[in-house]
Amino acid sequence: MASEIGAQRLHELLTKQREEFVATWVRTVGATLHGRLSDAELARELGELYDALANAVAAGGLAGRGSAFAEVRSLLVELSRNRARQGFTPTETAVSVFALKQVLEPSLTGDSAQSEAYLALARLLDDLGLFTVEEHARTREEIISSQAEQLLELSTPVVKLWEGVVGVPLVGTLDSARTQVVMEKLLQALVDSNSTQAIIDITGVPTVDTQVAQHLLKTVVAARMMGATCTISGVRPQIAQTLVALGVEFGDIPTKATLADALRFALADAERQRALAAGGTL
Repeated sequence: MASEIGAQRLHELLTKQREEFVATWVRTVGATLHGRLSDAELARELGELYDALANAVAAGGLAGRGSAFAEVRSLLVELSRNRARQGFTPTETAVSVFALKQVLEPSLTGDSAQSEAYLALARLLDDLGLFTVEEHARTREEIISSQAEQLLELSTPVVKLWEGVVGVPLVGTLDSARTQVVMEKLLQALVDSNSTQAIIDITGVPTVDTQVAQHLLKTVVAARMMGATCTISGVRPQIAQTLVALGVEFGDIPTKATLADALRFALADAERQRALAAGGTL
């Protein structure tokens, strides 16, 4: 019963002094953001959130995770996602919620009943602030994941080296996720360019261990299933010694020390295949 009375008094106060509280809230939050958002944008954003909060308190008391606060949570999700995309920190985002406690404190600490209402409100805003931080972190994870995928795409280009010959210059570490991207892009390039020769250049790969070798073999096998001959270039002396020490064998897969050697081999092999095909049609 006490909580209902506190929620009722809180709603009356929020409604009666709406303009004053929102204006103070906007100034308080704006000071922490150092002008990175306009006052007009903050006023719209916080005004909508304030009205939704007042309505939720009237309808559902102070249970921040209840159904009455669905609109409040929806607005906080939007706020958090926007702030995350704009580069604001979790603290800068959460202060938009926590600052309302500072705004309302002078009006809710006059007597014991008001203090009780203020404490209940403080707990509510703490909960909503934590919700905001969670949403901000989730959005940042999505952004980082998306950027990682974009970087992965950019770090695995497939280029046309010659008529019928495509190349994949690899730079950096080769793991399972990147191998899958290399394989997909290489196979698609073979189809798009109608190529029969593929060169995988590992000059920019710092180390080649058993796992990396297995990734390369999977890519070569996939290319062969598309009817293409795969050559691995950039096998430096250190890498050759490491592979021998590990007992890794590439079998009948041609390997070359440089990309130029691999290109010469691919062109010669393509010419040989054309000659065989021509001889078979006579």
